[in-house]
Amino acid sequence: MGKLTFMISRIYLNDLLSFEDVSLEFKKGLIVFSGPSGSGKSILMQAFLSLFGIEECKSSLAEIIIDNHNIFDESFDISKGDEIIIKEIKKEKVRYFLNNQTISKKSLKIFSSKLVRHLHLKDTSDFNNDKIIEFLDKLSIEKFTSFKDIKNNYDISFKKLQILKKELKKLNDDEKEIEDLKEYTKFEIQKIALINPKIDEYEQLNELKRQLSQKEKLEVAVKLAQGFFDYEAHIVKVLNLMQVNSSFFDETINELHNIFELSKDSLNEIEDLDIESTLDRIEILSSLNKRFGSIQNALDYKKEKEVELEKYENISFEKAIKEKNILKLQVIVDNLAQEIFILREKSSKILEEKINNYSKLLYLESVSIQLSFNILNNNRYDEVLIKLNGTNLDTISSGEFNRLRLALLTAMSEFELVDNGILFLDEIDANLSGKESASIAQVLNELSNTYQIFAISHQAQLTAKANQHFLVDKKNNKSFVKELNKNERIDEISRMISGNNITNEAYNFAKNILNEQ
Repeated sequence: MGKLTFMISRIYLNDLLSFEDVSLEFKKGLIVFSGPSGSGKSILMQAFLSLFGIEECKSSLAEIIIDNHNIFDESFDISKGDEIIIKEIKKEKVRYFLNNQTISKKSLKIFSSKLVRHLHLKDTSDFNNDKIIEFLDKLSIEKFTSFKDIKNNYDISFKKLQILKKELKKLNDDEKEIEDLKEYTKFEIQKIALINPKIDEYEQLNELKRQLSQKEKLEVAVKLAQGFFDYEAHIVKVLNLMQVNSSFFDETINELHNIFELSKDSLNEIEDLDIESTLDRIEILSSLNKRFGSIQNALDYKKEKEVELEKYENISFEKAIKEKNILKLQVIVDNLAQEIFILREKSSKILEEKINNYSKLLYLESVSIQLSFNILNNNRYDEVLIKLNGTNLDTISSGEFNRLRLALLTAMSEFELVDNGILFLDEIDANLSGKESASIAQVLNELSNTYQIFAISHQAQLTAKANQHFLVDKKNNKSFVKELNKNERIDEISRMISGNNITNEAYNFAKNILNEQ
């Protein structure tokens, strides 16, 4: 069996209902609390559980220290080997602390699930399908060298299959609306194609529009300025008479002639322009600008829609390819799942044999583990059904259920493949016969090699197996807890057997069963 990687080493409780201060130190193994009815055993156990967020807080102050060799939690600055200290303080409200950091009850409960299990009849999680499958996979990796690769290949292939199915579903959904989408996309492309805008066209047309608005003024100004050229020869003559070189004037006059000619050409072009259609064109381009931000954006949008339309046109082809790939991959996944099933089934028989070793000790009928291969919508293809003597677990008695769970936990712990930790047991040996109680004591003793176990007991057999035995009692309406030495344990076990009036037979029996440990 695997070694214990963490355990409760100390607990302190202050102002717990009828209890005075409680300060206890614990060892590994099986820890049993006994005492008369009404002494406060259940209250004490609930106080322990409250420190893990499982029960309601009843103490004014409580603290628990856990020796940790395996837990790592960066968010609470917990490393392997660090002590874990959980504290609760109850004033107007209850506050929880994990290694001096405030923590909510909900978060504490989640964190504590790594450490603690409270076994009670309402908790059937040990027989959860996924949990058993997870264990069978660990066992299969240990027993069959091929299993790990098969499982990895299955997980990868299954993930790819799910992605392909998701993509195909989208294609099918798109196909239902494909005609509407195609029509809309064609319409969007056609709107821009009919306009056929050019880069910078809008700016150029706006420049023409500006020139149109200046046309009449420009024509009048040009006509008035044209008379200047009638004096060109006179100016040249004057310059010559003044013996001034007239070349600078000639160059200027030529430049003016060119400018005026260009102006005339431009005015002639504007004269031939269809003003109404130009203004309409500007308005159309303006609407594109408003919608897309620029002509370039409008052209980019048209290109995107053309690509989109091509995709819609090819959707049937793409769908056919995906359907073909899904069929191929489904065959691979199913074959891998079948291989996994075969190895899991072999592992289930190994586990079944171990459970039955303990079920015999616990006076239970034979246990069977049945796997069925079902194609589900997730990666758990196999379903596990555990039966006791052919009977489903939801119809067996509470006593049988408790003992079967112990057989399962102890069998699983033998393989060293499960996380060990701390177990809190409800009164697991209540209302049992002597031989049944002895069998539970024997199995719990085995399980305590892997788990630190806290139990309330009413039977001598389980109490005698304890690595530590605490008495919970009440005096003057005040409850107290004390660890018993060997002689005190003999007295307490004798009381459990024969009541307050201890007989010689009870005393000798208690002494003998303790000496046997």
